[in-house]
Amino acid sequence: MGTASNDRQIDYVEFNVRDIARSKHFYGSAFGWTFTDYGPEYCEFADGRLKGGFTTIGAVTPSGGPLVILYADDLKETLEQMKAAGGMIAKPPYDFPGGSRFHFTDPDGYELAVWSAR
Repeated sequence: MGTASNDRQIDYVEFNVRDIARSKHFYGSAFGWTFTDYGPEYCEFADGRLKGGFTTIGAVTPSGGPLVILYADDLKETLEQMKAAGGMIAKPPYDFPGGSRFHFTDPDGYELAVWSAR
């Protein structure tokens, strides 16, 4: 049973990855995430607000799941950090009502998005 502070909210996101060290390097370099290792097949990440995990136990299936969307105060700077860390642009920045966003793929092929209200 959840508490009043987290009932019915996204609590955790988990990615099956091929190489935990590579995923830690990418997300740490691109977005500043921190990590806690729980053995060779599992690593928890924290972005400062939400936690999730990287695991090598399951098959990598980058398509077909929900789109994870990150927020950035500076979209252009975040895009450059993501590219420098080894990510690939899936959809270049575009405007939408309320802001701008881009989509990218990580080293395992997962597509995520980053948006900004500015």
